[in-house]
Amino acid sequence: MELIAILNHCHRHRGFVYQHACFAADKQSIEVDVRPRVGSAAICSGCHQPAPGYDHLPQRRFEFIPLWGFLVFLLYRMRRVECRNCGVVVEEVPWCDGKHQLTRAYMLFLARWARKLSWKETAEAFHTSWDKVCDAVEYVVGWGLEHRRLESIRAIGVDEIQYAKGHKYLTLVYQIDQGFTRLLWVGKERTLESFQGFFTVIGEQLASQIEFVCSDMWQPYLDVIRQKCSQALHILDRFHIVAKMNKALDEVRAAESRKMAQEGHEPLLKKSRWCVLKRKENLTSQQNLRLRQLLRYNLQPSAPISSKKIFSSSGNTTRPPGPATSWISGAIKPCAPASSP
Repeated sequence: MELIAILNHCHRHRGFVYQHACFAADKQSIEVDVRPRVGSAAICSGCHQPAPGYDHLPQRRFEFIPLWGFLVFLLYRMRRVECRNCGVVVEEVPWCDGKHQLTRAYMLFLARWARKLSWKETAEAFHTSWDKVCDAVEYVVGWGLEHRRLESIRAIGVDEIQYAKGHKYLTLVYQIDQGFTRLLWVGKERTLESFQGFFTVIGEQLASQIEFVCSDMWQPYLDVIRQKCSQALHILDRFHIVAKMNKALDEVRAAESRKMAQEGHEPLLKKSRWCVLKRKENLTSQQNLRLRQLLRYNLQPSAPISSKKIFSSSGNTTRPPGPATSWISGAIKPCAPASSP
């Protein structure tokens, strides 16, 4: 099967013909000549309507998807048209947008691989440059934003991601409806103002339809969610809840240990930190024995330890959502009303 037949089968465009394909002079790439089909009218790139031809521009090279390890280029002389609405402009071609050097098919190809590999690895794998991979991702993301529909959003999740050395973060908001997950919005930093930008984009009407919000315990996120989605069920991240409980438990243990030392009592809590903080299933036999001994004494850490055990066993607890509630792996408490500005 010839290359022209393959292109006609997988990447055919109405009004254009693949004329012939051959190796370039360096034998490292394949060049495919493209010409307009006889009798086909050029399309104005401004109003997207057929228009009479004016003249031709020099030949351009459009990079296509590599084939068998060879780079593939489409060669075409762009026509200029004399449009009644737009004047003399360059024609619109179906395989490329504007002044891009990459075809749409190749940009989509690179963008899909850039989701699986780093941009540098993608560029090295397909013998292209990092800049071209970046352009491809920007094109695909821009196309997606233009054609995105925000008709119904029931559940969202918000989190931050570090993107550079130091404390540099991006705020990410996802739609996490059942059977439908997508990235909705990216904002610089993880501040109250940056997260409010998401609700500015979707508007008050869509924000009022949100029923579930998942987040960690970062205070700016909590404040914005309380203001903008007071009607939603707020689900807090279990990892951060346990981290807060462990921190509080460690502070109680340390304070009790200092108090016992000042009063001259036996240091019962000495070397007991990890007995208290570790998961029960991760305790060694010696640590398990030590923990049981500590619980026999009426010390302040006993109550937090018991609370943590109850919380750990409530991971599968469910309850129907109610208005303005926070769900913490089964523990439900009312949200405080939003503070007035």
